[in-house]
Amino acid sequence: MSGHSKWSQIKRQKGANDAKRGALFTKLAREIITAARQGGGDVDANYRLRMAVDKAKANSMPAENIKRAIERATGAGADAEQYEEITYEGIGPANVALIVAAMTDNRNRTASDIRSAFNKAGGTLSTVAWQFEQQGVISVPLNGRDPDEITLAAIDAGASDVSSPDAGAIVVTTQPNELETVRRALADAGYEADSAELSMEPTTLVEISDEKTARQVLEFVERLEDLDDVQNVYANFDIPADLMEQLEASVA
Repeated sequence: MSGHSKWSQIKRQKGANDAKRGALFTKLAREIITAARQGGGDVDANYRLRMAVDKAKANSMPAENIKRAIERATGAGADAEQYEEITYEGIGPANVALIVAAMTDNRNRTASDIRSAFNKAGGTLSTVAWQFEQQGVISVPLNGRDPDEITLAAIDAGASDVSSPDAGAIVVTTQPNELETVRRALADAGYEADSAELSMEPTTLVEISDEKTARQVLEFVERLEDLDDVQNVYANFDIPADLMEQLEASVA
């Protein structure tokens, strides 16, 4: 599992302050709205919507907010919200490759914000998608259970790989079209996931071993993630576990 994926796990576990949580809820609502507009408001019939709702619940988004987002997407009227999905690619500090997934109602604003962030970090927008592949990623909390049992259950369900980036969770990767099948099989076996989503996982990694460079990379990723229109940032850096532990305290 890449260093950025480990960092994401740490942030999810530590939570966020109220200001960042409000921004996160806005991003989650956009994903729900887009999914509902594309496939309808029935969670059982719309797989993308169900994933968006599950992600919102995993991040403690109130049920009323989720319901309101679906209603805003499926209701009639000129004020129904629509967002365009755009992906940007580039190179950041330490030659780290990044894919930035955005959802916006103003393409020019979003492009300007992302280009500015790359320029300030000494990076550049360029094609890097060949260094990533789409995979399903499922995080299953251990909650005192035997990790070997969860690993075997995941393998039996058809997982591509299983890893343990920290002591508290098992991370299961799948083929994109197998994500729901594996998640459901784990749930049926008694292993409920705290997140299940499609992700762009790196096929090549940039090893980062010094603290200064690691902080530069992580701060850049967080600046991108804090942009209003950015939904997800995928990166191919890899930071050793001991160094990552030193950086945990800097998570907002």
